[in-house]
Amino acid sequence: MDPAHAILFEPVRIGPVVAPNRFYQTPHATGFGWQRPQSGAALRKVKAEGGWGVVCTEYCSIHPTSDDSPYAFLTLWDDADIAPLALTAEAIKGQGALAGIELWHGGAHASNRMTRLPAIAPRVQPALYHLPTTARGMDLEDIRSFRRWQRDAALRAKRAGFDIIYVYAGHDYLPFQFLSSRTNDRGDAYGGSLENRTRLLREMLEETREAVGDTCAVAIRLAVDELHGPSGVTSEAEGREAVALLAELPDLWDVNIAGALGNDSKSARFSEEGFQEDYIRFVKGVTSKPVVSVGRFTSPDRMVSQIKRGIQDFIGAARPSIADPFLPMKIKEGRADEIRECIGCNICRAANNEGVGLRCTQNPTMGEEWRRGWHPERVPPHRREKALVVGGGPAGLEAALTLARRGLEVHLADRDRRFGGRVNRESTLPGLATWGRVRDHRLHMLGKTDAMLYPESAMTAQDIRDFGADHVVIATGSLWRRDGMGVLGMGGAFLGALTPDDLFAGAVPGPEVVIYDDEHYFMAGAWAEKLARAGHLVTYVTPQTLVSSWTAYTDEQGFIQARLIELGVKIVTGQLATGWRDGLHTVCAYTGREGFVPGESLVLCTGRLPVTTLHDELKGMRGLGLVGDALQPSSIADAVHSAHRFAREIDGPEPFRREMAPLGERA
Repeated sequence: MDPAHAILFEPVRIGPVVAPNRFYQTPHATGFGWQRPQSGAALRKVKAEGGWGVVCTEYCSIHPTSDDSPYAFLTLWDDADIAPLALTAEAIKGQGALAGIELWHGGAHASNRMTRLPAIAPRVQPALYHLPTTARGMDLEDIRSFRRWQRDAALRAKRAGFDIIYVYAGHDYLPFQFLSSRTNDRGDAYGGSLENRTRLLREMLEETREAVGDTCAVAIRLAVDELHGPSGVTSEAEGREAVALLAELPDLWDVNIAGALGNDSKSARFSEEGFQEDYIRFVKGVTSKPVVSVGRFTSPDRMVSQIKRGIQDFIGAARPSIADPFLPMKIKEGRADEIRECIGCNICRAANNEGVGLRCTQNPTMGEEWRRGWHPERVPPHRREKALVVGGGPAGLEAALTLARRGLEVHLADRDRRFGGRVNRESTLPGLATWGRVRDHRLHMLGKTDAMLYPESAMTAQDIRDFGADHVVIATGSLWRRDGMGVLGMGGAFLGALTPDDLFAGAVPGPEVVIYDDEHYFMAGAWAEKLARAGHLVTYVTPQTLVSSWTAYTDEQGFIQARLIELGVKIVTGQLATGWRDGLHTVCAYTGREGFVPGESLVLCTGRLPVTTLHDELKGMRGLGLVGDALQPSSIADAVHSAHRFAREIDGPEPFRREMAPLGERA
């Protein structure tokens, strides 16, 4: 271990328990929830094995009035929930870490589509998401019931074996709805003054401690700023005052910013490492209890700085612990250069928002710990065979690295001077420099193997046959379409139009640029920003109602649209492109009415076609595989996962298990 990092491995007391070090995996969703307890336990076990001193679950509902379906969440509604959650607690503690559980009630955020119970909130108000329904205002009996649910869930969590039990008042959920004057206009003892609005939190902390505090630490997760300015809770005023009012009641403060989950988990495109520091730095000056917060920390030196400057006592992480579950172990063993750094792309957040199992661009094993038996640091050895990987983009690099780790003789060839493929290009777009870590990590780790790399080595089908490899992996990527065919449109005549490939290759559009987005991820919005910053007059056109609409899943959409508006980009929505003749001809996506958008240059961002020429010419060859965008143009995360799966399955597919619900009723 580098002595400069030793402070990160000091034990820290949290009430009646002691964390073995300062690495704290804060609560984060997995997409498994109560339906897939074995998958959740296996995922958390790997984190604890990787050296995280505290490993917490995702949000755990305390009552059927807090139902987030169809999204996956944990439950402690009755005693039948104890045994499934005990799997996770045992898995974490078996690796020497503390197990934390985040007890949750969504209030007006929970529309209860599965349970069909009325939502509850501090006042009568529209439900905040999903359904055009209304949350019922809580009376004093409802508040007493809610406090009982928290206490009962805490007792069940203790029986399940958890060491740290949360009172959750972040991300606009029910306790925070009581705290904020924006959602609490009550006239009784739970409304009005800040002291009254913190009353429920005080009672929850006191009663949870009374129930379980003899052996379990009680943590509070609090949003100290909801980013609504003086009309809401701010770190300069009511956030600070609320912490002061409750300062010594919890055993640990887990603090962040809120307003929406996207503020707390802001992507690298819109935030730097440690971006929450300015909001939460006051907390340690108000309480004597240990403090944890997050900030997408991947640099050990930055982590040490947080501790030494008195910002926090732990290094909180969700996304960095997903990208590299063994981040703490690598620092401890003097292998910080091997950390698989989070790139802040928020593909993990997209999985949660889509209601599916967790995935990660950097770590293809994330979410596959139970169902495929994958481990982030171990791959099964293979006999010494010869493998040729053609194409050095993210998929080719991942295939080469995983095959080399398995013990094969690996040769990686790419036609370009630099390995990295699409990552080299996309990481030059505004805010996406961290995406280069996908390339850099794999090249660095390949340098620790005996793999042979051949840049500027375009290969023909005959070259590949003559090479005589036992396994040939084609990872030749994809190209952007020129016919305008996209998610909603069926294409047209677009003579002279440019694509992102042309722009990356150096093509310069005219002063007035029209960007047509029928792909809806990051590309069109990022190029609109880059061209606007370069002085072009940019019009962004899409058949959707929002800019870069799919990025709502990565919690970026609002930030992207705001930035384009600030840069003066003209936004035209609801229009399908039909052709390019002295401007973009369109039809309304709803009425079919014809339209026209003037411009000198058109950039089409509608879809991609796989480059499969080599694979097609080699069909029938033994040991031939197709991976990444050449197999299926998609996200970098999907390309890396595809290549990793191929490298693990060169002798045949691995078992793909599903967790099946047992028959019979719950007790």
